[in-house]
Amino acid sequence: MEKSKKAVGAGIALAAIAAAATYFLTGPRGRENREKIAAWTLDMKAEVLRRMRQVKLLNREAYHTVVDEVAARYQRVGRVSSSEMQHLTQELKGAWSHISRQLK
Repeated sequence: MEKSKKAVGAGIALAAIAAAATYFLTGPRGRENREKIAAWTLDMKAEVLRRMRQVKLLNREAYHTVVDEVAARYQRVGRVSSSEMQHLTQELKGAWSHISRQLK
């Protein structure tokens, strides 16, 4: 029973990660995003996805915390202007509605 719960949990987490990646690259503004995207943006999104895998219970608050932590790290590095970071952070947080639908 415990193994099946872990397998289901891992499957749900993997589905959420795949949904997030798909949304970022093919969502409503996917083409525009692909054209404008810089290397740091891809790196940041990849880090958010990696961190999502480590979260035991993935919910809205946990996802937003991950996004905020990664954004703060990239802001400290100084590779990103604050307006770009704010835009990307809002975009990443806005993706939660799509991700949560994939979890159900």
